[in-house]
Amino acid sequence: MAFDPTQDENEVSNPVKRIRWATHRAGGTKGDKKRASLIQRLHNRTTSTEKKRESSGTTNTTGKESDAPESGSETGSDEQDTSRRVYFNIPLPAEERDEDGHPKASYSRNKIRTAKYTAISFVPKNLWFQFHNIANVYFLFIIILGIFQIFGASNPALNAVPLIVIITITAVKDAVEDWRRTVLDNELNNAPVHRLVDFNNVNTAENQISLWRRFKKATTRLIISTWKLMNKRKSKGEKGKSWQERSMDESRPSVETRRASAISRRESFLSVGSQEGIQMTPVPSPVPGQGPPPDALDIEGHPQTTVTFEGIRPGAKGQPAQRDSTAPARKFYGNIIDPFKTTPDTARFKKDYWKNVQVGDFVRLYNDEEIPADVVVLSTSEADGACYVETKNLDGETNLKVRQALHCSENVRHARHCEKSSFVIESEGPHSNLYSYSAVIRWAQRDPRDPDLPTTDMAEPITINNLLLRGCNLRNTEWALGVVVFTGDETKIMINSGITPSKRAKISKDLNWNVVYNFIILFFMCLISGIVQGVFWAKDDTSHALFEYGSYGGSPPLDGFITFWAGVILFQNLVPISLYITLEIIRTLQAVFIYSDVHMYYEKIDYPCTPKSWNISDDVGQIEYIFSDKTGTLTQNVMEFKKATVNGVPYGEAYTEAQAGMQRRQGINVEEEGARAREQIARDRVRMIESIRQMHNNPYLRDEDLTFVAPDYIADLTGESGEEQRQANERFMLALALCHTVITERTPGDPPRIEFKAQSPDEAALVATARDVGFTVLGRSGEDINLNVMGKESSYRVLNTLEFNSTRKRMSAIIRMPNGKLMLFCKGADSIIYSRLKSGMQPELRRSTAEHLEMFAREGLRTLCIAERELDEEEYQEWNRRHDIAAGAVANREEKLEEVADSIERELMLLGGTAIEDRLQDGVPDAISLLGKAGIKLWVLTGDKVETAINIGFSCNLLDNDMDLIVFKIEDESLATAEAELDKHLATFNMTGSDEELKAAQDNHEPPDPTHAIIIDGDSLKLVLNDSIKQKFLLLCKQCRSVLCCRVSPSQKAAVVHMVKTGLDCLTLAIGDGANDVAMIQEAHVGVGIAGEEGRQAVMSSDYAIGQFRFLTRLCLVHGRWSYRRLAETIANFFYKNLVWTFSLFWYQIYENYDCSYIFDYTYIILFNLAFTSLPVILMGVLDQDVDDKVSLAVPQLYRRGIERKEWTQPKFWMYMADGFYQSIVTFFMVYLLFSPATFNSSNGLGIDDTKRMGVYVATIAVLSANFYILFNTYRWDWLMLLIVAISCLLTWFWTGVWTSGTGSAAFYKAAPQVYGSLSFWAVLLLAVVICLLPRFVVKATQKIYFPYDVDIIREQVRQGKFDYLKENDDFIPPPPEKVASMSSSDVSKLNKKTPEAPVVEDDMRPIYPPSVAPTSTTHNPRSQNGSNSTDYTYRRSLDTIPNRISLDRPRPSFDRARVSMDRVRPSFEQSNEFTSAALLTRIESSQSQTGQRTGQLSRLRHALSSRRPTSSKDEDPEHLK
Repeated sequence: MAFDPTQDENEVSNPVKRIRWATHRAGGTKGDKKRASLIQRLHNRTTSTEKKRESSGTTNTTGKESDAPESGSETGSDEQDTSRRVYFNIPLPAEERDEDGHPKASYSRNKIRTAKYTAISFVPKNLWFQFHNIANVYFLFIIILGIFQIFGASNPALNAVPLIVIITITAVKDAVEDWRRTVLDNELNNAPVHRLVDFNNVNTAENQISLWRRFKKATTRLIISTWKLMNKRKSKGEKGKSWQERSMDESRPSVETRRASAISRRESFLSVGSQEGIQMTPVPSPVPGQGPPPDALDIEGHPQTTVTFEGIRPGAKGQPAQRDSTAPARKFYGNIIDPFKTTPDTARFKKDYWKNVQVGDFVRLYNDEEIPADVVVLSTSEADGACYVETKNLDGETNLKVRQALHCSENVRHARHCEKSSFVIESEGPHSNLYSYSAVIRWAQRDPRDPDLPTTDMAEPITINNLLLRGCNLRNTEWALGVVVFTGDETKIMINSGITPSKRAKISKDLNWNVVYNFIILFFMCLISGIVQGVFWAKDDTSHALFEYGSYGGSPPLDGFITFWAGVILFQNLVPISLYITLEIIRTLQAVFIYSDVHMYYEKIDYPCTPKSWNISDDVGQIEYIFSDKTGTLTQNVMEFKKATVNGVPYGEAYTEAQAGMQRRQGINVEEEGARAREQIARDRVRMIESIRQMHNNPYLRDEDLTFVAPDYIADLTGESGEEQRQANERFMLALALCHTVITERTPGDPPRIEFKAQSPDEAALVATARDVGFTVLGRSGEDINLNVMGKESSYRVLNTLEFNSTRKRMSAIIRMPNGKLMLFCKGADSIIYSRLKSGMQPELRRSTAEHLEMFAREGLRTLCIAERELDEEEYQEWNRRHDIAAGAVANREEKLEEVADSIERELMLLGGTAIEDRLQDGVPDAISLLGKAGIKLWVLTGDKVETAINIGFSCNLLDNDMDLIVFKIEDESLATAEAELDKHLATFNMTGSDEELKAAQDNHEPPDPTHAIIIDGDSLKLVLNDSIKQKFLLLCKQCRSVLCCRVSPSQKAAVVHMVKTGLDCLTLAIGDGANDVAMIQEAHVGVGIAGEEGRQAVMSSDYAIGQFRFLTRLCLVHGRWSYRRLAETIANFFYKNLVWTFSLFWYQIYENYDCSYIFDYTYIILFNLAFTSLPVILMGVLDQDVDDKVSLAVPQLYRRGIERKEWTQPKFWMYMADGFYQSIVTFFMVYLLFSPATFNSSNGLGIDDTKRMGVYVATIAVLSANFYILFNTYRWDWLMLLIVAISCLLTWFWTGVWTSGTGSAAFYKAAPQVYGSLSFWAVLLLAVVICLLPRFVVKATQKIYFPYDVDIIREQVRQGKFDYLKENDDFIPPPPEKVASMSSSDVSKLNKKTPEAPVVEDDMRPIYPPSVAPTSTTHNPRSQNGSNSTDYTYRRSLDTIPNRISLDRPRPSFDRARVSMDRVRPSFEQSNEFTSAALLTRIESSQSQTGQRTGQLSRLRHALSSRRPTSSKDEDPEHLK
């Protein structure tokens, strides 16, 4: 609110009737390393915010005031000021420039990069990353060593081939992964925006492009041109792309995604530099030579100035402007346009790239465009300066948010207006809090009547409600004009995104230690060789002194040194470089299989599961904690109005997912119960639609959109239950139709289809239900809402709208009714509304409504209370005056508005309550239950309020009525209070939070007992994440089955993930669908993005992209478990087989005085890992299965072995190494013992006891032993595995025969027929292989018979046929065998019957998923005190348990079912908390209302109802009650 300090208080008020608070003022947490490094990139800044300036006195435009950090912002150790001053059409003051005259402030470019590489940096950067691998460094050293012939390498060039192949393949894989990110980055950076050009932006340095940047630009242009040329040639003859190609993270052609359209328009603005200025509609920007608009002022000395002011008209030619006495009086807000400023009139809006946007630029945005940077709104196409944005890329929400233009800039509508605007924005620095922003705009106000009068310094505060954040989309607004304050990495979305991390699998990290161990072994092998060789050459009493003519070194010490390094080359295979290329091949093929899994293909958006990081698939098999967003991840974010209570009468029929989940735990057959309930609902739906048509042929009702199924409500609306109930129902729906901020969208037709866009999907659901029953919002005209009530159109004047926020928990609208009455309608949380009801009034109505609301909440529904109040004219006018003053305040504006709003939202009269369902995604409850049985702990991190999160927790099986809910809320924001609260709850588990307890928690991977759950909000989370008490909070969470963090910021989500993964030393997975989830997705070991309909930011930053949450079960429990087990076995077998080979060489050195000579032909050394033993181990890593996918899902407990990391352990590594050591001894010494006492000759008399021919013996035994050993460790012996093992073994004979058939093999010539023709070869081969494998066989047989693993038992059961039912079962989550065993044969046949894919059905006819947990006999826990337990509803087993409750003498199946369950629920935990509880609400005695006169009078209707017994229809009664 701009103000003139010379005005009196009455003139300072703000007449705007709709005030918008910030959605949430959550405090951010201290960033982790990645975000800290990002902050360092922002000039080592930390966040501090200016204190709000006082609203009195004249402030110098260029003056500075003291800054103080705001509580909601993030601060670091550096106290450097980060605030900024952005100047518009004002020369930079001297203190803002350096000695060269350039601006001191340096702002981030708007070009962003989520990719790790560029075309120039790829080769050096990728090599740098690859040579972080110690094995690659080692083999590079070996290659360099082999160049010197003194060390005995026979072919140095051939030695380099394996490393070159590995580096190349890994680089290609990394390039493919990063190329997709680069394409999306370029697509975004080159998206179009209309930017003001040809005006002087003083905030940025002159356009000086360095030589390096020019080189990068030229390289980029070359690559793009080459790529386009290749695509052009490739596209010839192609008709289109397959779904596989489309799904690989290219933009979907959808109305929700504008990037596709940006691509399609790319060609039109590639030559943007040569474009002419184009005229924008509906506010055309003048091009040079174009005249001003017709409403321009003609002021003497400043002819035809394009500025108009309310209440001012131009004077006659040569005369000053005059005030129009007939114009309506308006309060003066000021105007940043200087009507007397001389400008070149050259500025115009022109289409440009996003990457060229700079701080201080003017930008014009159009409907459905994405916001390119953080922009302060100056003006919009709406008369009240409002614009609407969709924030799905920020918080995952598709509902619209309202943003407001500044009052002082509402006349800035053309490019010429921008030139004439002179002002300064003093802004806080960049920080990560999405819900907080503090700035002020300052300008010198000119008197438009007299240019010689002195100027007045004016200011107006800027809040988050005036800021459009990058990544949002402009909706339902023709255009908006604003100025840029933050760009690129300094925008809120990018700060919260962090830096794209380089993730490595845990096995890969552990592998480095095993490589180090092998290095140590190698060192001692080479050391022994060097010492023995040196000592031997120092002797002079051996034959070498006579026959050898010197040595390479010339002295024994130097000879030993040379031998040491020759040994490094000889024994290099002990550190298996081929292991790394094998792992890359395996992981790549695993990614292909994951991508090709049709069971994870989401047909609705044509998207399969898409791996984006191929090197962490084994981590997916070790996940212990999953962190999930709620909105759009667990839920569909589709709200449906289900039930209501009006004047003490409940309405609505629904069978919710929470009810189904509760019944499953009670052992009820939900398929039968659900079918019966849906049948009843279907009948009631038909009856209700018929009743609506009979009462009033509502042209705006679409039968398929009806969610509120309550035929009795329509009957009461027609007066069936009396005039009082009819009027109550009318007022109730009228309140829903008037108390909102929705926007109507009309689809042409007869009649037109009316849809609603709202800030909250709950609000849209309420207004849509009012439309369905005949109270249709047609739209707004100015300050009026136009309604069609039962066919009669009327207008209602909206005087004030006091909107909802997380602190108020309510929303009110003050309406002037057509009859002239002033009515206040209020809706909000039940505890808030009840505390504001008129004291002493409506006691019976309060009690019954409270019980109904609690019952609705138990069904997993989101509840609201509706109330009203009639105002008198004098009271309203006095309140409105105070409201205008508060709205015009600069300091503490929100607090003053809250205080004023609180004063009128009292003395309310209760109308009733509503119940809305946020539908879960298909299969979410079963998926969560399955993950829980697998031992995975799920935490929900959401920006929603506590009550909503609790409801969803019950709906999706995270919470149940066996749990105590620990609602962690620190009111005084004190660290000491938070610590005391933690100590109190830790004492429940006999814990103190010590280091010893943390160590024990790190070693304990068992899921906690399902007795407790934690619910914590963002403000409290900020406290408990403090380093001093974070450990206690972590240990408390470790003891709880479920953790729900509500109202958390993106950085807090990442902080929670970081706390768990570092504190508990476990593997974590984060899943989300919006840009607000990017930080935690990147922080977790594995990040999963849902490529649904909520934007693409999460997918861009994720490691895996899926279409629905339920696919996560298959990704983890099937592919993740397989990958982990396969890779663990592959690595162990690799170390084993290389040790067998290397130590066979080492034993030979004993008899060669360790001179590092070869027993094998050199081709054997090359081919051992390349051909002879590579394929079996690769096939094991790619295709091996202990059990198939259906069994993996039916028995999720198999996954726990991955959580406990038992597949790859150090004892397992050393056991395989010991096995290899033993087999190397057998391999060599069996041959040595064969030739030691005698010699063997071939048929032509030639001996076969030379080194190379002995090597054939040793090599063949080693190859066969290794391949059969791998076969022993493989679970799946199919034809392919057996064939590959056979081929690999036969390759040894094949290569020996081919290679020795020519003279090129030199001394090895004819070795194959000579060796293979000897009986001794076959005898020792058979005997040695048996002796090698016998210990392994005995150990495995003993383990499987006497110490079986879980998987061994399950495999036996599979062989016994206990899982045969899965062959014909096509459920996404198959039932466990114990459930099938308890079924009758007919049930099993029904279960196994193959059914086609379910068609789209009505909302309440959706099938209930089959139970995925074994039924329990009871769900009650006497010591537990939680009362909101989903719907603990089931029929009692005897008639005498049916309570006496008030009910109409008409069937109310849903109400009566839930009513029965409500009476058997234990006392509520929420009686001491702000949650829906009838006992709590009935005790609230209007704490916010004035004491009123009590009345004991009840309405005649409720008197009549109180004497009636409950009734239910015949169709509704269960068998035992009929």
